[in-house]
Amino acid sequence: MGIDEPKELENELDEEDQWQLYASAEYGSNYDADSDDEDTEVVEEEIWFDGDDFEMDGGNLDWDAPPCPAPLGIAHVIKLGVCDCCLSRISGSSPDKVAIDAGKELRGKAYDRDPELVSKISQEICPLCENLFDDVENIVSRVIDSLSGFEFSTLQFGIHLPKDLIQEEDRIRSKFGAQGSLPLKGALVRSIHERIAKENMDVVFVKERPDVMVLVDGLTLRVDVDVRPVFLYGRYRKIARGIPQTRWPCRSCRGRENGCESCNGTGLQYPDSVQDLIGEPIRSALGASDTSFHGMGREDIDVRCLGSGRPFVLEIKHPSIRDYKLQDLVQLVNENGAERVEVDELSWCNRPKVNEVKSSRSDKSYTIRFRVDSEIDSELVSDSILSLSGTEISQETPKRVSHRRADKVRKRRIVSVDSVAVEGDEVEVTLRCEAGTYVKELVHSDEGRTVPSFSGAIGAECEVIWLDVEDIHY
Repeated sequence: MGIDEPKELENELDEEDQWQLYASAEYGSNYDADSDDEDTEVVEEEIWFDGDDFEMDGGNLDWDAPPCPAPLGIAHVIKLGVCDCCLSRISGSSPDKVAIDAGKELRGKAYDRDPELVSKISQEICPLCENLFDDVENIVSRVIDSLSGFEFSTLQFGIHLPKDLIQEEDRIRSKFGAQGSLPLKGALVRSIHERIAKENMDVVFVKERPDVMVLVDGLTLRVDVDVRPVFLYGRYRKIARGIPQTRWPCRSCRGRENGCESCNGTGLQYPDSVQDLIGEPIRSALGASDTSFHGMGREDIDVRCLGSGRPFVLEIKHPSIRDYKLQDLVQLVNENGAERVEVDELSWCNRPKVNEVKSSRSDKSYTIRFRVDSEIDSELVSDSILSLSGTEISQETPKRVSHRRADKVRKRRIVSVDSVAVEGDEVEVTLRCEAGTYVKELVHSDEGRTVPSFSGAIGAECEVIWLDVEDIHY
C-alpha cells in the first residue's frame, strides 16, 4: 500500500535488486623528507602525555577516559560535542527508547553531576554524525514526496554516507562507545524507518524482493527511487496474420524517438505487435512507464498461433499500481486486441518465470498449406509425406534467419504426421514437431538445406501458402 494511497522480487536477487557500491577514496602515505642522512644518530625522545593535554577548539579533552556507559565516558563524549541521538546510541541505551529522548536524559544527568560540563563542550557539530539526525525529518519528507502516487507494501531503504565520516565515527565509537553500540548507518536507517512507519503503518521494510527501493545520498540528501517491476504470465493466441510478436523498429529511422515519414512518426515498422496489443492496456491500467515481452519462442509475422496459445511473461516497468483485478486486465486486453490477439487468463508471477518460459522447449503442432509446381498424384503425395512421420531431419540455418542465427546444422524430429489433404495442386498437412523445427523449410527444403523435406519426398518444388501453429504442448 502506498504512503498516500490505499494499497509485490524469488530465491535469488535479480540484478536490478543489487545496490550500487561506491568507490573507496584513495589515501597517500606520509614519509619523512628529512631522513636522508643515514649517519645521523636518531635519538628517540620520550613523549610525555598526561591524558589531559589535547586541545580541541579551546577545550581540553580526556583521551584516556573510560568508555561509555561509565559516567566519565559519557562526560567525555559530551565534551566532544556529540548530539543527543549519538549520545544515546554509543552509550548503549535501551533500543526501546526514542534515541533523542534517551540522549537528553543522559545529558541531563551528566550536567547534574558536573554543572560546568556545558562550558567544556568543544564544538557544535556532532563529530559522529555531523548533525545528520537533525535531517531525518527532511529526509523522510523527501522520501514520502518521491513515493507519492506509487502503490507498494514492501520497501528496501539504503543510505550512502561519506567514507571519511564513517571512518571517524567508527574510530571514536570503538574507543569511547559502549560495547555493541549501534554504528551510525544502522542507527540512522532505523530512525528513518521508524519515522516512515508513523506515516504509513502498513509498509514493511525488507532486504529482498521489495516493491520499491529507496537510496538516499547522505551528503546531498538526494533521494533515488527504484520501483520494481511486476510480472504477468499468460498464453496468447494470435488470430490475425501480419503482426510481429514484439515491437519492430522502423527500417528507415531505426526506431528513433520521433520516427520519420516512412513510419508516420511512430518509429515502428508495423503499427501493432503482440507486445503492445497485450501490454499497452495493462501498462495504462497500472500506470506504468513501459513493458517488456518475454515469449516461449516466437512465430513468424505471417503465422497465426492458435489452440491454447503461446506462453509469455509480460514485464510491467515502474507501475504506480501493483494490485489489479486480473479478469479486468484480461477484458482490457481482449477489447484492445479484438480479432487480432486474445488471452484467456493472466496470473501474477515473478522474475524467475521469465527464465522458465524462455528456456522451456516444447513440441508444437502445425497445419501448413503449400502449392506444388507440377502435376501430382494425390495418393503418392500423401504416402510420401506420411512416410516422414517419426523421421529425424537435419536443418542448416535457413537463409531467411541467417543474419541473426548461428550458421550450424540442427537435428530435429518430426514427431508425427497426422493428416494430409490434397486439393488440386495444393496440399494441407497437420503434423507435430520438436521445438526449434523450421517448418516452412521442412516443406520447400530451403535449396537443400533441410534434409529430408516434403519437396524432396514428393520430387517437386513446393511453395508455402500459409502456416498456423495449432498448439504448443507446454
